[in-house]
Amino acid sequence: MSAGRSRPEIPQAKLYKFGIFAAIFFMLFMVLTQTTFITIPAGHKGVMFKRFSGGMQKDKIYDQGFQMIAPWNDLIIYDVRTNGEEEEMDVLSKNGLNITVKLTFRYSPDPQQIGYLHDDIGRDYLTRIILPEIRSAVREVVGKYLPEELYSTKREAIQDEIEAQTKTAIGEKFIFLDAVLIKEVILPTKLKEAIEIKLQEEQMSFQYEFKLDRERKEAERKIIEAQAKADANRILNASLSENLLRDKGIEATLELSKSPNSKVVIIGGADGLPLILGNN
Repeated sequence: MSAGRSRPEIPQAKLYKFGIFAAIFFMLFMVLTQTTFITIPAGHKGVMFKRFSGGMQKDKIYDQGFQMIAPWNDLIIYDVRTNGEEEEMDVLSKNGLNITVKLTFRYSPDPQQIGYLHDDIGRDYLTRIILPEIRSAVREVVGKYLPEELYSTKREAIQDEIEAQTKTAIGEKFIFLDAVLIKEVILPTKLKEAIEIKLQEEQMSFQYEFKLDRERKEAERKIIEAQAKADANRILNASLSENLLRDKGIEATLELSKSPNSKVVIIGGADGLPLILGNN
């Protein structure tokens, strides 16, 4: 007889059942973790699809953070931040010339309408809605302008027109358009050179006209100044009489006589004016 009682061995069948239950539990845990316990990241929102009770819940929006749902339902998550894309297109101008336009645009889904967006369009709304509308607007708007207008004078107006037209079209599809910006306009080389020469000549002409206008205004200023002086002298001469000049002369002579250098004052000089003689 042994000194101590030995531990009973666990039957192999029990170990097998325990392993099966552990595996099933682990699989259920993983499934529930992915379908029941869901975290919506920052800058995202969710909308629920209930498989057995009504389908898409369009008016119920789930905010960022931890969410717990039934495993048979589906929580569809949308990035509602403002995103940007670039697009390059070949379009025809008003006179039929081929022009390459590079533009960028910023967009986002309406965060309170993602249920309707998902039900009507889906997550690929960029390729299904935004890009086709952008391309259509660019072709329509650019086709109304000449290449030199697109290249220089009217670029901002064309950009605003494309943005307004696209914004109206995609706004009906629960999508916001933040901005459309024309980054670059690529013209045929010879046309680009001709436009640049024309712009340089227009700038030189503008500078020449500015110089002429400045000199014209300066000449007008001098004429006005001279005319004012002439008018002042005419008025002054008309107001001066012989007696007035004589009185002014006497007053000036008397003032000079008060000087310590004055010696003799003779009354009744030439023209009746006093004379001062004998200065030290």
